[in-house]
Amino acid sequence: MQDKTGSRVLLSARRIVVKVGSSLVTDEGRGLDARAIAQWCEQLASLVKEGREVIMVSSGAIAEGIKRLGWATRPKAIHELQAAAAVGQMGLVHAYESHLRENGVRSAQVLLTHADLADRERYLNARSTLLTLLQLGVVPVINENDTVVNDEIRFGDNDTLGALVANLVDADALIILTDQRGLYTADPRKDPGATFVDEATAGDPALEAMAGGAGSSIGKGGMITKILAAKRAAGSGASTVIAWGREPNALIRLAQGESLGTLLVAQTPKNQARKRWMADHLQLRGTVTVDPGAAAKVRDEGKSLLPIGMVEVQGEFSRGDVIAVHDADGSEIARGLANYSSVEARLICRKPSVEFEKLLGYTGESEMIHRTNLVLTG
Repeated sequence: MQDKTGSRVLLSARRIVVKVGSSLVTDEGRGLDARAIAQWCEQLASLVKEGREVIMVSSGAIAEGIKRLGWATRPKAIHELQAAAAVGQMGLVHAYESHLRENGVRSAQVLLTHADLADRERYLNARSTLLTLLQLGVVPVINENDTVVNDEIRFGDNDTLGALVANLVDADALIILTDQRGLYTADPRKDPGATFVDEATAGDPALEAMAGGAGSSIGKGGMITKILAAKRAAGSGASTVIAWGREPNALIRLAQGESLGTLLVAQTPKNQARKRWMADHLQLRGTVTVDPGAAAKVRDEGKSLLPIGMVEVQGEFSRGDVIAVHDADGSEIARGLANYSSVEARLICRKPSVEFEKLLGYTGESEMIHRTNLVLTG
């Protein structure tokens, strides 16, 4: 079954988030494995050159920091782990930057925390930055910002971070590369009758039981985090593959549709998933009223809302807040994430984008609400 569905999912995936675990980029925890990173970068570059947009979510900073600091064992104190991450991040980003450059591809370092994605303004900022980097053909290399997070706000694992990034950029697919072949119906180390799962539905409750359950010692930091990450990624329409990262040319073969690992298929198409999330979970903070021409473009043509088409701004809101779009009759036709605050919106109301810098003192997005952040409601 995976040969058909898996080929369709990954062959058609244009925007892909790749997550690699520490075991695949470090020398058994003793610093970075330069040869392994070089191989990953060669494959990433190959995907970029064939027209894909790729984001790499990579672990390894703490392990590299421990090596550079000369520590014999991994510390337990959070401030020491954060110090190790700060030191090791230098080596991690240098390794990716140098190897990607050798393959003719530019890279960028992006460090994220949970707060970056929980706050709507920072969410929009992170999304805009990543989408711009992808448009420029740059490979963002993302890691959790371990130097500033603590146990209360950290993602907890880069599987979760990979899924959140997939949601953030509307990725088509999330590829989680690990030291395991994929998902089995039970722990094959304990159950000789365990069978391999080639394909399943992301979010199926049975998968969590197969992975050991959220509270089990098997699942802690292991397969269960990958199952839950796939469930989270499916919320925005991204399917997930969990595969053995030591498989030669794993990324290239997966992108060519070869059946490797476990495919967890998202049931909701990407665009529908994002629209559903916006329609169901966003609380209104204000309203903009638009002229008939802008209303037609938004409602009938699926276009972004431009400030030049706005005639009135009501309420007080910030960048990233959810606002309603009303037509001239006062009927709500859409809602979405505002690229500008209410104060700024009033300044650029009825104005073309060429005047934004003069009015605001900077040049931001040309849209008040981008079409990917807008859902029709009436």
